[in-house]
Amino acid sequence: MKEKDNLATTNCMMQQYCNSLTQTSRLITREVTIGQLKLGNGHPIRVQTMTTTDTLDTMATVEQAIRCIEAGAELVRITAPSKKEAENLLHIKNELRARGYNTPLVADIHFTPNAAEIAARIVEKVRVNPGNYVDKKKFELIDYTDQDYAEEIERITERFTPLVLICKEHGTAMRIGTNHGSLSDRIMSRYGDTPMGMVESAMEFLRIARANNYHNIVLSMKASNPQVMVQAYRLLVQQMQHEFNECYPLHLGVTEAGDGEDGRVKSAAGIGTLLEDGIGDTVRVSLTEDPEFEIPVCKDLIKRYAAETANTTSGIIPAVQKMTYDPFVYKRRKSIPISNVGGTQVPIVIADFSKIEKITPAHLASIGYAYNADTDKWNIGDQAADYIFTGHQMLDFNLPGTLKVIVYPATWATAKDQEKYFPIYDIAGYDTENSKHAKQNFVMIDCFSDETPINDFTHLEAVANDTTAILCLSSKHKNAMPAMRRMCIELQSRNINNPIVITIDSNWNTTDEHLIHFATEAGALLLDGFGDGLCLGLTANSYAHQAAQGSKDTSGRNYITNASVEAFINATAFTILQATRTRISKTEYISCPSCGRTLFDLQETTAKIRAVTNHLKGVKIAIMGCIVNGPGEMADADFGYVGSGPGKITLYKGKEVVKKNVDSDIAVDELIQLLKANEAWVDPA
Repeated sequence: MKEKDNLATTNCMMQQYCNSLTQTSRLITREVTIGQLKLGNGHPIRVQTMTTTDTLDTMATVEQAIRCIEAGAELVRITAPSKKEAENLLHIKNELRARGYNTPLVADIHFTPNAAEIAARIVEKVRVNPGNYVDKKKFELIDYTDQDYAEEIERITERFTPLVLICKEHGTAMRIGTNHGSLSDRIMSRYGDTPMGMVESAMEFLRIARANNYHNIVLSMKASNPQVMVQAYRLLVQQMQHEFNECYPLHLGVTEAGDGEDGRVKSAAGIGTLLEDGIGDTVRVSLTEDPEFEIPVCKDLIKRYAAETANTTSGIIPAVQKMTYDPFVYKRRKSIPISNVGGTQVPIVIADFSKIEKITPAHLASIGYAYNADTDKWNIGDQAADYIFTGHQMLDFNLPGTLKVIVYPATWATAKDQEKYFPIYDIAGYDTENSKHAKQNFVMIDCFSDETPINDFTHLEAVANDTTAILCLSSKHKNAMPAMRRMCIELQSRNINNPIVITIDSNWNTTDEHLIHFATEAGALLLDGFGDGLCLGLTANSYAHQAAQGSKDTSGRNYITNASVEAFINATAFTILQATRTRISKTEYISCPSCGRTLFDLQETTAKIRAVTNHLKGVKIAIMGCIVNGPGEMADADFGYVGSGPGKITLYKGKEVVKKNVDSDIAVDELIQLLKANEAWVDPA
């Protein structure tokens, strides 16, 4: 009876966190007004960014804000860490308005309620972090009794209510923005460093606002770990529905995502997963780059929900009758191990070489295998693909020992080496296939498109008891990720535990578009515990388009050239697995996007640290611009490099300070010494 009750509860909770698991249907939220901008309640998903200039430098901030607005920012956030910065927001706003720019401005507040109260009278929106707006983090009290807790809530109410009333009087909107790394003593003591703790941190402030009949509110649940971030947003929706029977608009973001491909993939895995659920009213991509470069990435994230992509169909995806997993807690789907796929093994990566006319040993360098002719040996990198799919092509050279090949059945029948070559079948004819590999076979399932009969699930029985079948799930459906997720749920409900390889093609054009597409669809499935492997590729049209267009698009963003496409896709697969914490293959950088508080050149420093540490597989290094937010937001890191004053750096191991006020000229060398002292350093190969 208990098991049935738990299942009923899970199914009820699912209905409360999104409208549907089988189609992208926007969650309807309260309408919020920010200046002249409408947010929530079905309005378009808004894009925004944050300036990185010194807020006291009026003209520099204005010029950067204009670059962001002209790039497409619909809101611009500006840091206001103290009263003087808050007061200067008036000069910034007046200058922008005088130049004809009416984009709403958002004041970013952390520790200073007085600054928030000043800013709320000037700009259209203020952002407060409930973890440090009133609360302290000194852990003077470890165990909070109910009375202690109630007294703290009373203290917060007294200190936060004036800001609520000012916002209400002036028509100012507010974002209650929880950060995973800056939860208060009280929350940490009762809930721990958990998604539920993040939710309760925001709900305490939201309840105070509602008690004052103030509703012009947006909420966010940011973390550098997409897994934590996704769970927190889902729980927040559930909690608001439960308490209020309504939801406030949600600002989506993965904090301290980093730069380059890593930052884009980590952001898309978190933000894209929620957008696929229909959750999210505004997005910000926190990249360690100039803020105007964040806007095209935001647009790439949301445009897939406004445009129909080519080569998609729209078969009916059956509704979910029973939840088979918990969307609020990560647990990898149970699967049987078949060779190196499934079970407790890390997800495999399959590289698609089917579009290469003649595969040579040199091509393998793009997927992590470098051949040394002098020693006649292969050097295998940490991001070496486990399989290659060659279609109809057999290879005429010896392969590295760990690499295996997937081919079509007719080609496999001619293979002399049955330990290296494996066939791939379509599920529609798999049950009647007479010639199969004795150990492992790959089976393609196109989920719920009009072109496949799999919609009625009749063919699933063919693999139900086959301990050699590895399922390759793909979908031509316009809602491809929900289609594949629905198939995963069906497999779980039928106790079909064959390993699953997530197979995704991109029909987009630019590098960023491909990254967003792959990370959104694969990331969403991996974060829900689905997937024992990943195979990414480009459609034939997209592959041909790359060659025709050259190296840049009209926005200056890179196209992928044919010479680099396999390397790009292989790196992307490993980056997605790293971002979702399902396979660690490289160093992870938790890097803030910079703001007016930053005390050193964040982009230059990040590049410098990356250059000397990027060989440290599995080590997480945080690079934070200032002491205000850094120590809290780098909670997930092993080591931290945080600005503590002009030209000064504080080094951390975990959350503990190791060295204070290190001169920035030698701080990178000191970081290396810290890594060595903690046995986290290996010399580069």
